[in-house]
Amino acid sequence: MAVLWGVILHALGGFASGSFYLPYKKVKGWAWESYWLVGGIVSWLVAPIVLGLATVSDLFQVLGQASGSDLGWVYFWGAMWGLGGLTFGLAMRYLGLSLGMAVTLGLCAVFGTVVPPLWKSEFAQLLGTPSGRMILIGLAVCVMGILICGVAGMMKEKSLSTEQKQASIAEFDLRKGLLVAVFSGIMSACMSFGLDAGQGIADLAVQHGTDPLYKNNAILVVVLLGGLTTNGLWCLYLNFKNKTFSDYTNVSAPVARNIFFCALAGLTWYLQFFFYGMGDTQLGDYRFSGWTLHMAFIITFSSLWGLYLHEWRGANRPTMRTVAIGILAVVFSTVIVGYGNYLGSEKPAEEAKLPETGQPQARTSTDAPAMLARQ
Repeated sequence: MAVLWGVILHALGGFASGSFYLPYKKVKGWAWESYWLVGGIVSWLVAPIVLGLATVSDLFQVLGQASGSDLGWVYFWGAMWGLGGLTFGLAMRYLGLSLGMAVTLGLCAVFGTVVPPLWKSEFAQLLGTPSGRMILIGLAVCVMGILICGVAGMMKEKSLSTEQKQASIAEFDLRKGLLVAVFSGIMSACMSFGLDAGQGIADLAVQHGTDPLYKNNAILVVVLLGGLTTNGLWCLYLNFKNKTFSDYTNVSAPVARNIFFCALAGLTWYLQFFFYGMGDTQLGDYRFSGWTLHMAFIITFSSLWGLYLHEWRGANRPTMRTVAIGILAVVFSTVIVGYGNYLGSEKPAEEAKLPETGQPQARTSTDAPAMLARQ
């Protein structure tokens, strides 16, 4: 039951992430850097602190007692993730919601799921269990679905005129969008590394009386502060370069309305990791696979939103058939990964031991930062 609850929480997080960009479409008269910064302040500063205080006992005391190495690594991975977040917004601009999400988060799913076991030299052990093999099969199906969505994007590129493409996505540019999406997908996987690097902070939160379901919210305060640093500096630079500081005070633009929709987008974005953090606590020995579930659900919901918003308007039947197959493959991958987690939760206790150490295999997500900090 815990595994099923974990999958449901990841689905809620995926829905939040797949939907967060919609309020930005209501922002009028502001440059990208202006609305991205305002939304980001809510996403990466206000919401983590407010909801952290509501769910984590003695939040600031916990952070004050955390080791400097844990805080440093969590902040570092958050800053690296922030670079992916910057280009993530650009991917949405150039590819649209459905295709941009599929390509970016597909790469993010691969790196965020496969790299950690490879780093810890546990990949062979993962292949040695039925549940591990099932999860990897689910990841492969997810990647296949993403590639199919990418093919559909190229089919759309070839079949539509420039005017038709820009009618649904004003700045559609497949080549530029794919380059940005690849970089964003790789760097965005650093969020997975940051969350795992902060498990010592989460454990400390539990010691202070926090419900284990919410323990990861303490980590989010630090990791998202790192993301705010890189995003905030870049947006302020663009404000200066493009002379767009006036966006925040321009009376000809609906400033209050823009701030509201930016804040709504920011809060919705934060909820993805609020639910991800809770779902992560429910997956037991194979919690690393939660990253695949999270990415797959985001791709699923964002693709459905893309279809609803007619981002594929004018595409021919073969193109629409291809994108539908890609989305279904991604959806099916979540079922496979969920079943793999179920198998892991049902295995005998002795199967959960690592041959070399005899320790539980519960944290296969990535202990890379913690390992480096101890060296």
